[in-house]
Amino acid sequence: MNREDLEHIIRAAGEITDEYEFVIVGSQSILGGIPYPPAVFTVSSEADIYPLNAHEKADHIDAAIGEGSHFHDTHGYYAQGVGPETACLPAGWLHRVERIQNQGTNGRVGYCLGVLDLFMAKAVADRDKDRDFDVALLVHSYVKADEAIAMVGKMPIDAASQGRLRARIKRWIKIADDQRAQDSGNIPEAGE
Repeated sequence: MNREDLEHIIRAAGEITDEYEFVIVGSQSILGGIPYPPAVFTVSSEADIYPLNAHEKADHIDAAIGEGSHFHDTHGYYAQGVGPETACLPAGWLHRVERIQNQGTNGRVGYCLGVLDLFMAKAVADRDKDRDFDVALLVHSYVKADEAIAMVGKMPIDAASQGRLRARIKRWIKIADDQRAQDSGNIPEAGE
């Protein structure tokens, strides 16, 4: 999926629901702050989206332009109607969104997660694809390691879960550092 595809989804979601503002929470929310990222970030063909002020209308989006729909068959990408509970996000995330509103959205507004908030949501979800995405965010320097660690305290999870999350992110930082070293040809010797 590319930025223009996401704009099309926002436009179509607006027509389906007669709503004006939408939140995009999945991996494709990266297209808000980074309209043309490297290909590693655009492999998904789905955008997780819900109307900001009418969450219940997400089902209408799913039915009309969701997976397996005529829209999906025609365009090769689709929307997944979700709700605000889909992503576990740090406090204040709504103040850090990246806004998409232009002719491609027909004036409708798409609020995409800030890149660090997206990173945190994926770190909490902790699936293989989330780890790979987050490591790539670190490798490409879209997320800074110290900022990710600092954000753990703003996650709405208990202290024990925050401790596990902090440890997970530190492991991913090490993977990203090792990958950067390999990519630059500076492969550390064993024991270094």
